[in-house]
Amino acid sequence: MNDTLTLDVIGRRVEVNGEHATVRFSGVVPPVAGLWLGVEWDNPARGKHDGSHEGIVYFKCSQLSKLQEVSLRNCVVSCAGDKGAIAKACPNIRRVDLSRNLLSSWDEVLSIADQLKHLEVLNLSENKLHFPSVSPSLAGTFPALKVLVLNRTGITWAEVLRCAPGWPVLEELYLKSNDISISERPADVLQTVKLLDLSSNPLIDENQLFLIAHLPRLEQLILSDVGISSLHFPDAGTGCKTSMFPSLQYLVVNDNQISQWSFINELDKLQSLRALSCVRNPLTEGGSGPQTTRQFIIAKIGQLKTLNKCEILPEERRGAELDYRKAFGNEWKKAGGHQDPDKNRPNEEFLAAHPRYQSLCLSTYMRPGAFPAAALQLEQLEYGAPEDGELKTRQPFLLKNQLLTLKIKYPNQVDQKVTEKQLPDSMTIQKVKGLLSRLLKVPVSELLLSYESPKMPGREIELENDQQSLQFYSVENGDYLLVRW
Repeated sequence: MNDTLTLDVIGRRVEVNGEHATVRFSGVVPPVAGLWLGVEWDNPARGKHDGSHEGIVYFKCSQLSKLQEVSLRNCVVSCAGDKGAIAKACPNIRRVDLSRNLLSSWDEVLSIADQLKHLEVLNLSENKLHFPSVSPSLAGTFPALKVLVLNRTGITWAEVLRCAPGWPVLEELYLKSNDISISERPADVLQTVKLLDLSSNPLIDENQLFLIAHLPRLEQLILSDVGISSLHFPDAGTGCKTSMFPSLQYLVVNDNQISQWSFINELDKLQSLRALSCVRNPLTEGGSGPQTTRQFIIAKIGQLKTLNKCEILPEERRGAELDYRKAFGNEWKKAGGHQDPDKNRPNEEFLAAHPRYQSLCLSTYMRPGAFPAAALQLEQLEYGAPEDGELKTRQPFLLKNQLLTLKIKYPNQVDQKVTEKQLPDSMTIQKVKGLLSRLLKVPVSELLLSYESPKMPGREIELENDQQSLQFYSVENGDYLLVRW
């Protein structure tokens, strides 16, 4: 090499005997004399060194053979290229994004897949693909594919089922915006799918959903913007669980036409449902207010742990169920409800509108606990039937009607006597702490508050959110406020 060769050659493209390369190094390589160039060949089979000499690394190549993730979105890709070229250059690819390209047929996709036996994630969205009219040969299969994204590809449900035998271990399937109509039940295909996204397919209705209701492993179903407004599980009566969607844990029904509480009532029949997203529907955007709507949904779906991506804490559930119990107490009594169990016979119309109301009035009922999927834990909740005093019409603009008479106890301070105070139910926990801090001469930061209700003996509820009110936690007249520091 010429000793006068300048050092500004890094990154330059070169050709050597018809092979192309990129200069990655320029300098001396002791103990060899002279100035040397190190290049990365375009053809990974061309080079026999890795950029090191006698244990010293001078440069590194990209080593396409080790590449696992590739994004070629909007890169005008139209075919698989030379036969076997992909497998030769980068055989270990596991995730590929080929969205918004010029692929025109499923056969081209298979030509790519045949060379990537480790492929786990494939995004083909926004390619207008022609799918086969008969089932493809199982020779063209995706043996390791777990996630397949086919949004806006023009695929039909029949074509999904036709190609599905080639996805034997598929777990997530995204079919957004394809004008899909579910025309038949999957038979021996899609049995491993855990997540199915059918968003923005306005032809889908509740009857079509029943065709996919027995996918055994389906845990997440996304039905945003499909126009659905009603739902009824024909195999389950009031208060019973349906056999449909046995593994469904998370349901998304945002941006639909849900306007009736009967839709929410039906969701309580799903035996494994733990999370629901239900925003931008007429029901949730109505005049009752988002907080009241949230409380009613929580009260109506007993096993729900997360609503609209917000965790439902035990205190929030208790407050929601108590408020729901009071809100419809007068309606319950008019329908035949009674505090005496022997006389408690609400009519069928009320039970259909409020399937869980009776269970909320029992001293014991089933509540989901910290156990796997469908397991239930028996928890003692002594709500009881609503008393007449609880059902009196509230006069919100009179302060005297909002005052709570509470007994204040100090469990860790034996010398402190139980006191009684009247506090507005709208008072935040932070302001309650401020009041107690002044009375007790204790810093606010050291105060810990909780309360006990005579209706739930032996159970203590923490007041852990300083920004929430006493009403939020369903604190009532006669409850005990427990103060520790």
